[in-house]
Amino acid sequence: MRIGLFTDTYFPQVSGVATSIRTLKTELEKQGHAVFIFTTTDKDVNRYEDWQIIRIPSVPFFAFKDRRFAYRGFTKALEIAKQYQLDIIHTQTEFSLGLLGIWIARELKIPVIHTYHTQYEDYVHYIAKGMLIRPSMVKYLVRGFLHDVDGVICPSEIVRDLLSKYKVKVEKRVIPTGIELAKFERPEIKEENLQELRSKLGIQEDEKMLLSLSRISFEKNIQAVLNAFAGVLKEEDKVKLVVAGDGPYLDSLKEQAVKLNLQKHVIFTGMIAPSETALYYKA
Repeated sequence: MRIGLFTDTYFPQVSGVATSIRTLKTELEKQGHAVFIFTTTDKDVNRYEDWQIIRIPSVPFFAFKDRRFAYRGFTKALEIAKQYQLDIIHTQTEFSLGLLGIWIARELKIPVIHTYHTQYEDYVHYIAKGMLIRPSMVKYLVRGFLHDVDGVICPSEIVRDLLSKYKVKVEKRVIPTGIELAKFERPEIKEENLQELRSKLGIQEDEKMLLSLSRISFEKNIQAVLNAFAGVLKEEDKVKLVVAGDGPYLDSLKEQAVKLNLQKHVIFTGMIAPSETALYYKA
């Protein structure tokens, strides 16, 4: 098949969605499919660098400055989709590229499916401090968007049940997001590499290392981990918590760690290179 993946976020932007899309593209191509990604422009990459990645003119999204929103070039995108003779469209966002994907599918009279990645009730407080879109409005917006797709992929049973609660009528299937296992096997990583990392982080040989590795944002609920970790230390003090990653909530977490008097036991690394994630997990 010739598949069009439509997403508002893709590399060089860093996110779980971008990673999952790249993995999906790679695995579909291994099976002989042709995959084309329709996404937003990015100042850090040449718009025409890869002919299989179609970048639509975009601007930063006002609520999330590190995410972008396409605002023109839609007719050109339709022409390209016709030229590439797409058989199916798979949308990965409910915003600009998702709406574009649904429109193009309708124009080309081809199926469109959607993966529902984000539970937006956890995000709406970022948009005008929750005054523009309230959590109670999310179900209506999601239901309206999904009304025009032929099927929904739910990464978990929790998402499927949530969409059922929203009264989404379209067929839903649970397909967990795949991961590239080879990135974590890494037989070349030796014990000395692990000890070197632990030493760099200030973790002693007799200390246990707990790891949280993600984008640092409110909805990840790492604040709950810090609260629980304070209780752990009352019973076992030979333990360090490593919070790896960067994001808009990092400063708030650091402040929380100070208030809980966890400075000696919580290590904030900031952003780490994707090539180092396996090293952190193994350590």
